[in-house]
This record gives sequence, structure tokens and C-alpha cells, in this order.
Amino acid sequence: MSARRTLTMAGAIAASVILAACGGTSAPPASTGGPSPATEASSNGPSPAKTASTQPAPRATEVNPSGDIPDNQAYVVFSPAGGGYSVKTPEGWARTSNGTTTSFTDKLNKIEVSAAATPTQPTIASVTNTDVPSLKTVPKFAMGKVAVVTRAGGSAILLTYQGDSAPDQVTGKVVRDAFERYTFYRAGKRVDLTLSGPVNADNVDPWRIVSDSLRWS
Repeated sequence: MSARRTLTMAGAIAASVILAACGGTSAPPASTGGPSPATEASSNGPSPAKTASTQPAPRATEVNPSGDIPDNQAYVVFSPAGGGYSVKTPEGWARTSNGTTTSFTDKLNKIEVSAAATPTQPTIASVTNTDVPSLKTVPKFAMGKVAVVTRAGGSAILLTYQGDSAPDQVTGKVVRDAFERYTFYRAGKRVDLTLSGPVNADNVDPWRIVSDSLRWS
């Protein structure tokens, strides 16, 4: 072999070595057969977005049923000049007066108190025969009971009944109301205390506070 051919072959071998070192002709690694990182993540559980969408929604704030007087209601003493009596009424309720009758209202509830001079003490019979007929002007009046009850301020005649409220001026809605009327009497003076509110309202405790609070002065 001539020296010239030998030199040519040596140059070709050196060029092959340089190309192999630079990686220009290396093949991609063979697949191992396992799942890709993205596939593995999706198979292990729901995505963060899907998990968030399945969380329960916050609960709505609960409110008292319509007509219920709050348990923490504050009361103030109402004592009309020359009335000869006092009674506790809920603080903040709207107050209106018409002669010897005063009303306190809030939303669907109402307290009405009136005084009058009378020579005879009211009885179950007089309330049934005289007072009840005058109350039948209440829309859809429904008689309850008449009984003598004891309150902190003395005995009283309790008359219960039901009736429809006047239509709401905005919505026209009519509410079925329950009434408790307490008739107190002392030394020729009669005081009628009427408590009313929606039939389904739970106002037993507030009405007890008010009816127990009447005092003579």
C-alpha cells in the first residue's frame, strides 16, 4: 500500500470518530413502555379544578319565621298620663294613639291597650254576650275561648279569637292573625290589652312578658 492511500484512510477514520463524539448520528432512546408523566397524573385522581367543583356550597343564613319576636327583644314601660296603669311594650315598635287607645306595631305584630271607666266588673258572661259580637267585624272572625286567667298584675278575662288582617298596601297579602285580649279591672277602671300576630308565630314568651307586666297605679 502506498503512503498516499494510507494517509487517506487515516483521515476518514478520524472524521468518523469526531462525528460520533458530537452525537450527530445518535438514535433516540427506546421507549420503556410506561405511561408518560401527564398520563400518570391524570390516572391517579381528579384534577384540582374538578375537586374544587365538588365542594359543598356555603349554607344560607337562617332567619326567624315570619312574625316571631326575637328572644333578645328589649322592653320599656308605657304609662300614659292619668291612665292609672303601666305595661311593658317592646322597645322600638311604632306607637300611635287615638283617645284612650294606644297601639304598638312592628312588622306583623301588634299590641293595643285601652282604658275606660266602668261601674261593673267584667265577667265571662259579659265578655261573651257583649264584647264578642262587637268583634265580629274582624274579617273571617273565628271564636276561640273565654276564661279567667291569673297574671302577675292580678286576674283577667282572656278572650282568644282569629281573624284576617287588612291587605298589605304594597303586596295585597292577607295574614291570618291570632288574638289574645286580656281584660283587667280595678276600682271602676277597665283596661283591655290585645296582643295579635300571625297564627303560626311563636310569641308565647313575649306575650307572657307583656300580659304579666300590667300594673295599677
